[in-house]
Amino acid sequence: MSLTQFRNDGSASSPIPVTFQTIQEKKQTGRPITALTAYDYATARLVDEAGIDLILVGDSLAQVVLGYDNTLPVTVDEMLHHTRAVRRAVKRAIVAADMPWGSYHVSVEEGMRNAVRFVKEGGAQAVKIEGGASRAEMVERLTSAEIPVIGHLGLTPQSVHRMGGYKVQGRSAAAINELLHDAHTLESAGAVTLVLEGMPREVAARITAEVGIPTIGIGAGPECDGQILVFHDLVNLSFTHPAKFVRQYGDAAELFRNAIEGYRQDVETRTFPADGESYHLPKDVAATLDGSAVRAKA
Repeated sequence: MSLTQFRNDGSASSPIPVTFQTIQEKKQTGRPITALTAYDYATARLVDEAGIDLILVGDSLAQVVLGYDNTLPVTVDEMLHHTRAVRRAVKRAIVAADMPWGSYHVSVEEGMRNAVRFVKEGGAQAVKIEGGASRAEMVERLTSAEIPVIGHLGLTPQSVHRMGGYKVQGRSAAAINELLHDAHTLESAGAVTLVLEGMPREVAARITAEVGIPTIGIGAGPECDGQILVFHDLVNLSFTHPAKFVRQYGDAAELFRNAIEGYRQDVETRTFPADGESYHLPKDVAATLDGSAVRAKA
């Protein structure tokens, strides 16, 4: 599929923007939806230019960018900072932002105010919130305010303390029924997409078959309408043992490490910078100066 549209004269124009109608059509026609996280201008630009449909400025930046142990400490202002950087890079993909823990938990009104900030100040086209039926009112209010909402079910990292760690969810009949109820409730409330994380593929497959909105899986099997991974996991920049569901497509850590070590060695052996990487005086100016004085001053 071409990522660019063309003018009448055949010359390339701007990329065709992805919309939630686009990914809804993908669900209806069985074409997989692609999604990745990004947290800064450079990686967002690469992700966008690769043709990914949806870029999530995930609160996972707390761990992979800011070095926290979990996602809970990251603030709205930190999330906004990174969302703005991503937004400046993206020409085609949908940009969605995670609502961090605490930004929508105290009241619907506070959640509304923070979501408006993500759209107005951050440039996000949607926000993602974690939780099931208990978030229905929040989803309804945001939807009524013309803010698209992505739901998030299953292993919800903001609930790490309640779950007792990062554990696969939906392994009992009762838990499966609750997830199904949550999915239908969020769809009815107006959610445009559901992220399904850390659940048996059979459960994710059933949710995907029963709801009319797209599902995007992460550790939820191949039957989801799309897939998402954390960018840093994809390229081995997380500095942690990868989860079972992560497939690494490159080793940026090794690439960067080799480059940095090579630079250090060249500086220490005075092979960088070389003469060709240095600036020189014009010949007429250099001729008027005493070479030894120039060297001493330098």
